Amino acid sequence: MSESSKQKVRYAVVGAGNIAQVAVLPAFAHAAENSELVAVISGDPVKREMLPEKFDVPHTGTYDEFEAVLERAAVDAVYIATPNSQHRGFTERAARRGVHVLCEKPMAPTVADCEAMIAACSAAGVRLMIAYRLHFEAANLEALALVRSGRIGEPRIFSSVFTMQVRPGDIRTRHDTRGGALYDLGVYPINAARHLFGGEPREVLGVVSHTGDVRFDGVDEMTTAVLRFSSGQVAQFTVGLSTSSTSSYRVIGTEGDLHVEPAFDYVTALKHRLTVEGTTREQEFARRDQFAPELLHFSRCVLEGREPEPSGEEGLADVRIVEAVLQSAATHRPVALEAFARARGPGREQEIQRPPVGEQEPIHAPSPSLR
Repeated sequence: MSESSKQKVRYAVVGAGNIAQVAVLPAFAHAAENSELVAVISGDPVKREMLPEKFDVPHTGTYDEFEAVLERAAVDAVYIATPNSQHRGFTERAARRGVHVLCEKPMAPTVADCEAMIAACSAAGVRLMIAYRLHFEAANLEALALVRSGRIGEPRIFSSVFTMQVRPGDIRTRHDTRGGALYDLGVYPINAARHLFGGEPREVLGVVSHTGDVRFDGVDEMTTAVLRFSSGQVAQFTVGLSTSSTSSYRVIGTEGDLHVEPAFDYVTALKHRLTVEGTTREQEFARRDQFAPELLHFSRCVLEGREPEPSGEEGLADVRIVEAVLQSAATHRPVALEAFARARGPGREQEIQRPPVGEQEPIHAPSPSLR
């Protein structure tokens, strides 16, 4: 890390699509205590011309100029917000330059990609974190604490639906960028089920459904999966890109249940509906900036020399399940998973609250959803 960055980590954001412009770039204003935006890397010349003034960014460059920008801007860390297919490449390029990596989820399309990213960062001695924003969000952390406390008894069933109506031509509809419902949305219910159950699934069954919609030629339009855990717990979820927007999960225990809806959003308040012994209590969690906490946590880890949570291992844990679900759907058979142990997970101590980001007008980056 450069001498001038002892108290702040200097970031380059790689990719300037919708999520970067409406959430990541503005989040730096709420993470200014230890994070500084110094560069944006994009393949769009209009974005490279207009975003520096809008977000006070001193350096820009193309994807081919990636290494040169890192050097010129004295970058300490990158936030990778490119299509899924490019996550591994930019992670390895950053690691070779000694630059820390905060990468959007899903971590990568395959387990092999994830393992290569972890190995590259480990060999270079740089930190790797996957951008699970809900690991710092009060509603998610409260749900985990509530289930772990035993309020609903022993959790047995998890059920989730996460859907949207995707805009034609969006990268989520393209096979070459590793789009599709499972890659785009599936990691949310997978991650929630793993941590609510406090374990890893041992067998998965997946079904991919298509209605004939021409938007989804080459990618999954809708995917349903069942995850069986060694303790007998079962998780089921459906994700889709061709229906109205929904975002919910329900975890049912031996003595009660918790219904969270909306569950995975960052533009609305999140809500709990807890029922125990016939009594229902509702709680709303105000909308907050869910991206600044990622920056604050990762920068602390970089400055203090400690492993972030969620790490690359957390990203790998979800991608191995995604890969197995797709294999099951292709073979029409359940797929067994090898034992996998996670050393740590999110807890209440990770909660970071920042005010919500205001409405943004993205440049050449329309919303992925039809409204």
